[in-house]
Amino acid sequence: MSASIPNPALDPAVIRARDVEDVAVGDQIVRHRLSNRLIHWSVALAFTVALLTGMPIWTPIFGWMAALFGGLSVCRWLHPWAGSTFFLASLVMFFRWLSEMILLPSEKDWFGSKLFAYMRHETIDDWETGKYNGGQKIFFFAVSLGALGLLASGVILWFPLSFPQWLRELGILLHEITFILFAVAIVFHIYLGTGAEPGTFRSMTRGTVARSWARLHHPRWYREITGDQSRHP
Repeated sequence: MSASIPNPALDPAVIRARDVEDVAVGDQIVRHRLSNRLIHWSVALAFTVALLTGMPIWTPIFGWMAALFGGLSVCRWLHPWAGSTFFLASLVMFFRWLSEMILLPSEKDWFGSKLFAYMRHETIDDWETGKYNGGQKIFFFAVSLGALGLLASGVILWFPLSFPQWLRELGILLHEITFILFAVAIVFHIYLGTGAEPGTFRSMTRGTVARSWARLHHPRWYREITGDQSRHP
């Protein structure tokens, strides 16, 4: 007799994650409800399309990417619309998560060595880490600021004849610098959400995380959800 493989769609925690979050279901905790995950992936998809259509416009080195969308002329048409979609999705995400991303007084030290330690994937033992740590909050606002920078400079490049020469040159510089910083940050974001912290990625696919993951990475949030005040498993 072959062993049956459980259907993730029938998992009680995954079912709860369609409508609610911040609840414990068995040995799992719902971290992101379905609507929030859809917003996150909308931002990611729009950014990916903007990236792939913008690279061949930026330099001929990536001209081969234009073939993915039917040619360079299509990329020139599609890129600003993908960028606009990215900004609008980022705007929705900003207001959806803003209340949870405000830095607390106890998190101000994340602007120093703690942030770099987090980026290097060093263990940060902070008993008061809530649903989002200081590094994630800083990243949230950096993404929002970057999206605004890409929009402002992108509008100038989209309608170049509407702006003076010096502003067009400034727009090109701002667009390129913001894009490079954004691309580097996204690489870190993907790394920290996958290989660096196993169990994190499924919070944006299934919507759930293991209790042990929550206890390790976000202990205050874990205590608030489960009522478990012990420091060790």
